[in-house]
Formats: sequence, C-alpha cells, structure tokens
Amino acid sequence: MIVDPHEISAAGMQRYMLGAVAPRPIALVSSIDSNGNVNLSPYSNFNFFGANPPIMIFSASRRVRNNTTKHTLENASETREVVVNIVSFDMVEQVSLSSTEYPKGTNEFIKSGLTEVPSLKIRPPRVEESPVSFECKVNDIVPLGTEGGAGNLVICKVLLMHINDKILDQDHMIDPYKLDAVARMGGNWYSRANGEVLFEVEKPLADQGIGFDQLPEEVFEMGFSKNQLARLANIRQLPDQKVHPVKNRAEIIEMVKIMLREKDTLGAWAHLLGLIDAEK
Repeated sequence: MIVDPHEISAAGMQRYMLGAVAPRPIALVSSIDSNGNVNLSPYSNFNFFGANPPIMIFSASRRVRNNTTKHTLENASETREVVVNIVSFDMVEQVSLSSTEYPKGTNEFIKSGLTEVPSLKIRPPRVEESPVSFECKVNDIVPLGTEGGAGNLVICKVLLMHINDKILDQDHMIDPYKLDAVARMGGNWYSRANGEVLFEVEKPLADQGIGFDQLPEEVFEMGFSKNQLARLANIRQLPDQKVHPVKNRAEIIEMVKIMLREKDTLGAWAHLLGLIDAEK
C-alpha cells in the first residue's frame, strides 16, 4: 500500500500517521491565559530534544475539521509558560477526559478530577497525580502550516523538574516499572510500558561489535532471528572458549537462544563454536 499525502484527505493522512508513528509519549500540558484561566490538555506529538539546555517540544496541531487552534496554543502564546506532566496508567482515563473540547475558560482539572499543585517558578499549576512534571518557559512557537491538521511546535525550556519519590529505584533513578508510563497509539488505542512489555537491549559496544559480516556462515543456517543474530554480532571478537556438544544440534541451538535471551552472549558463543567445530 502506498499513501500519497496529495491524494488523501488531511484527516485520512492523520489517521495513518497516528497509527504508524507509535507508541508516542503523552505530554499532559497545563497552561494559563492572561486572565488567569487554567487549561489542561494532552498532546502525543511530544518528546525531549536535548538536556543542555533541557528542551521539550510538543505540537498543538490545528483542528483538521474546522482549522481552529487549541486553547493550549493560545495560552502558550499569551503567557509563554506551560507545565508538561507525564502520564501514568493510574491516571489515563482522567487524561482522556481532559482532552474533551470544553469551552474556553473551562478548567479541565475540575472536569477530569485531577489535582492542581502550585508550580514554584511559573504560573500554570502542575498535576499532582503525574509521576513527573516539568515547569517550562516557552522559548518559541513554530507554525508548520496554516491549514487544518498543521502542527505548531511549542519549544519549551525546562526550568524545574518534579519527580515523585515513589517511582525512584535504589540508585535514585526512574524505575520504568514504577513509572508505569502510558503512550498513545492510533484511534482509541494506548499502550502501557510495564510488565512483560518492558525489555532491555544492550547498547552497541563503544569499541565496535564484529557485525553481521563477521559472523560464521554456519550461524546463519541455524534458524536464529535477526534480533538474535544482532546480539551475537555485538561482541568485540569471537571468544576462544568452546564447549563441545553433549546434546543434539536442535537442543544446543535452543539452549543458545535461551542464553541470548538471558544476555549470556559469551556462553552462547562458546556452545555455538563448539557445535560448529563438531560439525566440520
């Protein structure tokens, strides 16, 4: 299937993009207008773009159906301050409710049942239920178009970060299981970053792994997935240690897959090289 943006409606293009670019972290943005009216609304076109200075960007797109702008964008333009609140599973239904298009001046904190907490450096309040909140100054707003569906990049500099102590591990780092973050998919779908969904991938070696091109040819014929082959290729050099097989070929390969899953790459190689030697 090929989708040409010039041959499809903006709404159709948006649906395909939201379905494909996923999961997306959610910025629950609290803002305030020049009259002191508080607004709260979620945005999933969001991420951070540097730590020095600490910059976050979310896009408050123009509405596709009538090409109007959102209250968050108007408030950010007026007061140049927002709070970006991270969304956890325990609050996701309330966050969804806050996305309702209430009339201007409506406080979505009240409508959604979320709790206002005064910020320390800016006027918009933060969300008490959020595991992490960022008090931000709006550095710039970059419009990406004038038609319905066009984005407006709200570029925010973090002035202060609030982290709930309950989500920290013993090293005072954020524990992804305790964070229990939620992300947006397409349509009504969300994803939850917890349980078996979470997994680790070791970063490539600083001094370079051997790569696919240096793997023994025999390894490619053993039924490993590309992910498993990539883990085997992320090693400085082939080890000298070899474990001579005491099981049949299928059992050894299955054992190697288990070792790779448990991150025992050297042990996996030892059995693989022993098997390759035995089959020569």
